[in-house]
Amino acid sequence: MLTRSIGRYLSWPIDRLAALLAPTGIPPNVITWSALVVNLWAAVLFAAGRFAAAGGMMILAGLCDLLDGPVARRQNRVSLFGGFLDSILDRYADLILFLGLLVYYVQVNRFPYAFLAGAAMAGAVMVSYAKARAESLVPGPGVGFWERPERLVLMILGALTNRMPLALWILAIGPNITVIHNIVHTWQQTERGRRALHSPDDAPGAPRSSFQSQVPRATPDAPHVMTRSAGRGA
Repeated sequence: MLTRSIGRYLSWPIDRLAALLAPTGIPPNVITWSALVVNLWAAVLFAAGRFAAAGGMMILAGLCDLLDGPVARRQNRVSLFGGFLDSILDRYADLILFLGLLVYYVQVNRFPYAFLAGAAMAGAVMVSYAKARAESLVPGPGVGFWERPERLVLMILGALTNRMPLALWILAIGPNITVIHNIVHTWQQTERGRRALHSPDDAPGAPRSSFQSQVPRATPDAPHVMTRSAGRGA
């Protein structure tokens, strides 16, 4: 997958940059916020029709995204809140970038492309939400190709090569197909788990399946445990 390829090829230079930044004492959360600010500027450039400049700003924002984690590890500042904040700001960055494109296409009366930008915006948000919810309900990671690095790389390529309409077509279709893939995958896994929970093998002393071992079981003391698990937000 592209995500792993990007991480493999950029791991050494990112680690060297993190080694230079860590001694300065800059908080990792400041780097995380910086990525959002740079993406906001990229969105302004998109809205102004300056696509190549916006693509360059997105590269800079992506660099900040890659640096905050390694800097946090070198400074021993890794925290659950830092990961949470990074995920939240990533979602805002996705929305802001597509909003900039939507504004541009509305200004130049290219409404079909504005619609594509809106569909791509919805897909970017929903693919992240669908994968998070799938991972909270069934064993294993979510499925599908269109994670955030793939989407950003395609947007950058579209901006730098002046092929944004083609990129928007792909981004409007691909991530939403991934959402459907996660829906089908989660339905299959939950149905398999439901059948396993009600199978004759589900008797005292019987070995439990891998799915059963990861699904919270209702007990007389906590009959609502499964409902609470299923209702948790992503």
